[in-house]
Amino acid sequence: MTSILPVILAGGSGSRLWPLSRALRPKQFLALAGNRTLLQETLLRAAPIDGALAPCIVCNEEHRFLVAEQCREVERPWSAIVLEPAPRNTAPAAALAACRALADGDPLLLIMPSDAHIARPAAFREAIAAARETAETGRLVMFGVRPAAPETGYGYIRAAERLGGAPRRAAEFVEKPDAGTAARFVESGEWLWNAGIFLFRAGAYAAALERHAPEALRHCRASVEAGAADRDFFRPGAAFARSPAVSIDRAVMEKTDNAAVAPLDAGWSDLGTWPALHAAGALDRDNNALVGDAMALDTTNSLIHATSRLVAAVGVDRLIVVETPDAVLVADRAEAGKVKAVVERLEGLARPEGRDHRRVARPWGSFETLAEGPGYRVKRLTVAPGARLSLQMHRRRSEHWTVVHGRAGVTLGDATRVLTADRSAHIQHGVRHRLANLGCEPLEVVEVQIGGYLGEDDIVRFEDDYGRAEAAELAAAG
Repeated sequence: MTSILPVILAGGSGSRLWPLSRALRPKQFLALAGNRTLLQETLLRAAPIDGALAPCIVCNEEHRFLVAEQCREVERPWSAIVLEPAPRNTAPAAALAACRALADGDPLLLIMPSDAHIARPAAFREAIAAARETAETGRLVMFGVRPAAPETGYGYIRAAERLGGAPRRAAEFVEKPDAGTAARFVESGEWLWNAGIFLFRAGAYAAALERHAPEALRHCRASVEAGAADRDFFRPGAAFARSPAVSIDRAVMEKTDNAAVAPLDAGWSDLGTWPALHAAGALDRDNNALVGDAMALDTTNSLIHATSRLVAAVGVDRLIVVETPDAVLVADRAEAGKVKAVVERLEGLARPEGRDHRRVARPWGSFETLAEGPGYRVKRLTVAPGARLSLQMHRRRSEHWTVVHGRAGVTLGDATRVLTADRSAHIQHGVRHRLANLGCEPLEVVEVQIGGYLGEDDIVRFEDDYGRAEAAELAAAG
């Protein structure tokens, strides 16, 4: 039996679920349908598949520590965490995994998005098993979901004759049809939603790219050959950025005569929009999904999602209301697909709410902005037990640290001292410094920054436990 290498594509931005999903912590790293994040659910879903190898995860540079930490939290080892030098969509991302896999054999690649929800994991694994024989023969198998409604945001696949098993030949593709066309597709019963999940041999995929998207294969192959291991990660060479940005569907599946479609009846949802999240939630008798400290009176068919305070809705219908500490979204359910335009406008205005949460994850823990104004910013730092920040310096700001809870090791210049609760240290700009958690509980520190420029890029790292100084050098060299 051919081994299966799960390839988890974790490079998406999830902008349609703003303000919960943001560039530095998109939806795949959020717990939207249970206690685990969507990435963690994907890892656990693939693990029991017969012959499954440790997964290969493809993500971008900014999310590498999030990926590693979330794998460790569910105790799922990985074969590789591959860092895309630039976003190039799913076809080149899968090609990176294929080129690496072909160095050691020709396994089946199970390509999966990291941000889908599947309510019945056992049924998912049964669908993979049913399609396995077809994929082993060299067919490129994709998985299709019977449409529940005429959605215009999904791709559609029309299946043809049966191939001698569950998969059938894929006869036709239509990407994101208009409402009338989608309604006809659903009514016909011949079309399936494209779930974005694929099963094929690494060699079969490479051969298809060679025929239909040779530039993508050439640059991906070169980037793997020039790549290098960096601690927990694999960094492809710079050639990857020259690959065309194209999806697997566009690059291969819509052009090949070797595609097959297998049915997937496992409670699939891409959770890509607020209406989809509403449909996947626990609904009350008025068809409302209430998350967090939310209250609904005389309210129907709505999603009310609170993260940091009470949110009450009165006398409304078909609304999406999402509250976070720094942003609130209010949208008609019928218009929720336009949320991405809000993110684009925020980015155009250089507003941080489009990219960051107030609480930002770091490999050593996290920080949260509590207050800011001209010339100052106040943060709460949470440092994990045994972790420490880099040995660093700021050119344009000074900092003042006050320990709130825990036992801190503070390095200033050549001296290190221990601080406990209610003790503080002042760091002048230009002074090398470091903060470490010396205890077995999270260390809480309030940091006050003072200066004319307070950007996160005002940092010079001299030593770092997480390879970030080396990463910057590698990127510059590439």
